[in-house]
Amino acid sequence: MTDVFEQVEEELRSERWARLARKWGPVVGAVLALALVVALGFWGWEQFKTSQGEKAAVAYDRGLEALEAGDLAGAEVAFAEAQKVGNSAYKALALNQRAGVALAQNKPTEAVELLDQAARADRDPILADPAAYKAVLILMDEGGTLEQIEERLEPLVREGRPMRVMALETQAMARLQFGKTAEARQTFVQLQLGQDVPDSVRQRAQLGIAAIDNGTAASLPAVLRQPIAAVAPPAAAAPSAPVQTTPAQ
Repeated sequence: MTDVFEQVEEELRSERWARLARKWGPVVGAVLALALVVALGFWGWEQFKTSQGEKAAVAYDRGLEALEAGDLAGAEVAFAEAQKVGNSAYKALALNQRAGVALAQNKPTEAVELLDQAARADRDPILADPAAYKAVLILMDEGGTLEQIEERLEPLVREGRPMRVMALETQAMARLQFGKTAEARQTFVQLQLGQDVPDSVRQRAQLGIAAIDNGTAASLPAVLRQPIAAVAPPAAAAPSAPVQTTPAQ
């Protein structure tokens, strides 16, 4: 009798598994197929990004070589290609370089537009803020209003931003240039007393305060403008490997 019961139980188990397979088999198969498609898609996307990053690096290097050779047209074509195929970091770097080409071709308005695009291309302040800062310097040279300059500098002078000290110095200089001596002095004092301010900037701030106090501030914009422009960060060179960035928050 025991053998009979075991045989019946085995047949019942087999029937249950058969029913489960008929009911859920297609679903499980579909899930596995979807998982395979997702895995292959992810692998393909990673391969594509790697390939595009390599293309961007090659194009960017070609642009730098063209610049060294004085071939502005060739540099523009190469950097435009790097901008097109690269990730957000390469877009920012390539747009910076294109802005430099435009400036060399005496196209300041186009240079500012390209730098604005570079500042928006990657949200990492390390890449975005130098582009935004260089746009301010060009705008100051091209007769921008104090309101325009202040608006552009406002995010750059916030605590923790990489260009904060240089942006504050430029803000003070712009205010002085437009006759806002009290506001300029306040910013110079902020630089003089601030932490992590380079000695060269602190000394120029002290010079600015003294000139305002003794009435010779009118001559300061031309004096201060040169060192500030000289230390403006150049467009970054291409990294040795494709640039990786974290997704924008």
